[in-house]
Amino acid sequence: MMGAGALAMAIMASACGGPLAERSSEAADQAEERVADARVEARRHPLDARLVETRGIDSVAIDQVYARAAELPRLRCLLVARHGEILRERCFRGPGPASPANVKSVSKSIMSALIGIAVAEGELKVDQPVAPFFSEYLGADEDPRKRAITVGNLLSMQSGLERTSGGGYGRWVASPNWVRYAITRPMVTEPGGQMLYSTGNTHLLSAILTEATGRSTFAYARDRLFAPMDVRLPAWTTDPQGIYFGGNEMRVTPRAMVRFGELYRNGGRHEGRQIVPEAWVRASLEPRTRSPWSGESYGYGWFVSEAAGHPMFYAWGYGGQFIFVVPDLELTVVTTSDSEVERERGHLEAIRDLLRQGIVPAAETGATASNLATSRPIGPTG
Repeated sequence: MMGAGALAMAIMASACGGPLAERSSEAADQAEERVADARVEARRHPLDARLVETRGIDSVAIDQVYARAAELPRLRCLLVARHGEILRERCFRGPGPASPANVKSVSKSIMSALIGIAVAEGELKVDQPVAPFFSEYLGADEDPRKRAITVGNLLSMQSGLERTSGGGYGRWVASPNWVRYAITRPMVTEPGGQMLYSTGNTHLLSAILTEATGRSTFAYARDRLFAPMDVRLPAWTTDPQGIYFGGNEMRVTPRAMVRFGELYRNGGRHEGRQIVPEAWVRASLEPRTRSPWSGESYGYGWFVSEAAGHPMFYAWGYGGQFIFVVPDLELTVVTTSDSEVERERGHLEAIRDLLRQGIVPAAETGATASNLATSRPIGPTG
């Protein structure tokens, strides 16, 4: 037992900066540094996040992910790519990874890329008012705030127009003129204000792109975006006037979805070729508003969030169509799901759990001699 004198000496030594006090002070300093580093990382653009040095993926962990995924009755395909290679792909039901799937609102992220290309080609400007494109539908008595809506407002879901999605979707697509219906919705908030997620916004962009370029959205997408990625793009739904559906119903293979996610992870480049301007990719991933439902940020057609502490951006389509991109892990994850069902939040959360609890930790660990996962380059996209 320590005597009173020895105890007093120990206390004095500690108070005067002895080894125990030094270790405690050092630990506190390190903790503060970690917090400061985390704050700096949180402020970084997703594409500027510090890369994790592991390579490959933990095959034992990813086997467990796919076992869990197989139990999700609505999940069709799950593809995991890292460092530009597909490490795992499996379609549990439905068409395979080289067969086109209806990617629903993942189409909005694709539409954003098309607008970015058109801006770079001088066909459009992001701050350009859109009212002149719809003068035949906007009378003198229209809400003057519509004259202030810009291309950028449509991209970020901040047009202020009443939504055509959700409860209003059926009435909209049953109307004889989708463009007129969307642009003549009443204003419910100021342009540039609250996020009002609406496919009407991206369909207006499709109409604008068609008029500005003199080409259909399908032809422009095929020639400017998909052909340079070596991807075949089939035609998709049009409205009664022949405008290709903007922001919905595009048919893309799961492998092509991986390629599109990789395109954005690489700053708009594919195999050394700049397809989407890097400045546009970066602008698209800047948070501009916030979803009132999820609380996550939204840029130009992309959600911006995090996965298990890693910066992430993602494209999201109804029913569980996802392209998740985690840049610091050089990771792209794609899912397709059965969308011909009622909205079910549990399925979406289960997919996110696969990412956060399984795939991201498997990438953090990386491949070792004992858990090596086979890989291959991203091959034919169908």
